[in-house]
Amino acid sequence: MKTPSLLVFGGSLRAGSYNQKLAAIAAARAEAAGAAVTLVALRDFPLPLFDEDLEQAVGKPAPAARLKQLILDHDALVIASPEYNSSITGALKNAIDWVSRADTPDEKPAAAFAGKSAVILSASPGGYGGKRSLAALRSILGNIGVRVLEDEVAVPAAHHAFDEAGQLIDPEQSSAVERLVLSLIATLREKNPD
Repeated sequence: MKTPSLLVFGGSLRAGSYNQKLAAIAAARAEAAGAAVTLVALRDFPLPLFDEDLEQAVGKPAPAARLKQLILDHDALVIASPEYNSSITGALKNAIDWVSRADTPDEKPAAAFAGKSAVILSASPGGYGGKRSLAALRSILGNIGVRVLEDEVAVPAAHHAFDEAGQLIDPEQSSAVERLVLSLIATLREKNPD
């Protein structure tokens, strides 16, 4: 049976991001379940704001090309999305916009995303746990051909949710993250039994 491969990242640039902590927890759970996991941080892919004139003048920035290749190399995505003003971060949207661009005239737009599976989760200091960002992210990913599993995890009061080691304090929240990644791995194994 093929080992499922997951690309995991948070949608924030902040060094102490709650969502990058949540992504790291999801990555560890997925790896323990037998998946091949690559955990990255968006801050390692610095990108200018998407501008078609810039793209035509100098091409795709190297960080966008690296991120696109990582997405192509993995079966699925695990994205932990902060909520900024009831939506996803500008950094996450910008990364998706750059990666979705075709590199050749015969490449379809968003080809790197087409046919991928994903799960989404969020952590926010607010009471909703970032759920509004998940609704926006689900819509964006679905529109570019990603199958986003129905289950999702939102962690409210994120400023109190993690211990000093970056683990979730609430065992129910921790279990929910584990169930989420296990469902993604199971879906991938059903999809690719060989």
